[in-house]
Amino acid sequence: MSHSHNHQPANYNRAFIISVALNSTFVVIEAVYGVLANSLALIADAGHNLSDVLGLVFAWIASLLVRRLPTSRRTFGFRRSSILAALLNAVFLLVVSGGLGWEAIQRLREPAAVEGTTVIIVAAIGIVINTGSALMFLSGRKRDLNIRGAFLHLVADALVSVGVVLAGFAILVTGWLWVDSVVSLIVTVVIVVGTWRLFRESLSLIMDAVPAGIEPLAVRTYLRELPEVASVHDLHIWAMSTTETALMAHLVVPNGHPGDEFLARVYRDLHDRFSIEHPTIQIELGDAAIPCALTPDNVV
Repeated sequence: MSHSHNHQPANYNRAFIISVALNSTFVVIEAVYGVLANSLALIADAGHNLSDVLGLVFAWIASLLVRRLPTSRRTFGFRRSSILAALLNAVFLLVVSGGLGWEAIQRLREPAAVEGTTVIIVAAIGIVINTGSALMFLSGRKRDLNIRGAFLHLVADALVSVGVVLAGFAILVTGWLWVDSVVSLIVTVVIVVGTWRLFRESLSLIMDAVPAGIEPLAVRTYLRELPEVASVHDLHIWAMSTTETALMAHLVVPNGHPGDEFLARVYRDLHDRFSIEHPTIQIELGDAAIPCALTPDNVV
């Protein structure tokens, strides 16, 4: 029976290297000109971009770790590091957004002069850099939570930079200094909204919840309706990494073990129908004199 366990997306090392280099350079440029132009919107966006650089680094390291082979002590290898990286990324972004939001509220009370032209030029550079970086992760965004996190954050950065450009124009045309602080608050909201789903999903995965996109009842129904199977218990579905899903289940087959061909067919169907990459199935005869201790659903 052939069953591949290598389900990593394409190697994104080059994309990570280019994105980290470009965004790191831009963070420095944006922070310096944000101070020179006295623009909280630029400084806020620089902080956001810095957090994205760290997030990209986390995701990059995790993408390398998940390829390491299992050991006698780490029998699943370092696959879960990709989930941990996504969670750390989300937490860091939420903390940063809280600080930026507070600073924006303080500045809103006491608006300061802002150099609109500088804001426009620097933010426009950010649009180009973040859009280009996001496109490099476009192909993997649907298969990997790590890659999707990087992609969404870069897209959000591009949109935020658009907002900063608009703020710069508004300041030049109207002279309303409070626009800079309002845009900073919008930046914060965009960060939180874009990050919250990543936070919830990565937290769920690290707590061994069933990955999004897989319906547990549908999996149970499929197994239960197999002609050879009388009942199903001790069914668990969890994420091994941001790209691989594992399953274990006990199948009661009164007529005896149905053979390797049966297992091969079930494994293939679990993969094709539910994207479950690593199934482990135990066959039981259902002898009432020797009941399985894991039969009740509330027993783990």
